[in-house]
Amino acid sequence: MEYVTHSPQETEALGAALGRRLAAGDVIAFRGGLGAGKTAFTRGVAAGLGCTDAVTSPTYTIVNEYGGGRLPLFHFDMYRLASADDLFDIGWDDYLDRGGVCCVEWSENVTEALDGAVTVAIRRDGADESRRIITVEGGDRFADLGL
Repeated sequence: MEYVTHSPQETEALGAALGRRLAAGDVIAFRGGLGAGKTAFTRGVAAGLGCTDAVTSPTYTIVNEYGGGRLPLFHFDMYRLASADDLFDIGWDDYLDRGGVCCVEWSENVTEALDGAVTVAIRRDGADESRRIITVEGGDRFADLGL
């Protein structure tokens, strides 16, 4: 399903709609360039899960953990990882086993580890800097987020 947002707040609202439908063990694989809105979308997912912590990019930490919601959220940034082997070295399986939701930025670096993930592709509309085209793929639960 394709959506168009016109601000970070609208991108977060779409993420929250997705977050309300997520279940334990779900993985969201983000695709999109630098500044596309992946972290804004993840802030929305956190809100949809009921997490109240401030969500920031995990660029330098590789993973940020957020609790306080109906499910924990593990927010990964794979930008500096070379392969899925690196992801497994940091304990990917352990995160999957903890019963939370994993949001993975720069997922194209670890594609082989993300079978069955919900894919969220975010791209800018060249004509309007604030406009984002967001495609969500990954099953009937996510076919129409109502926005």
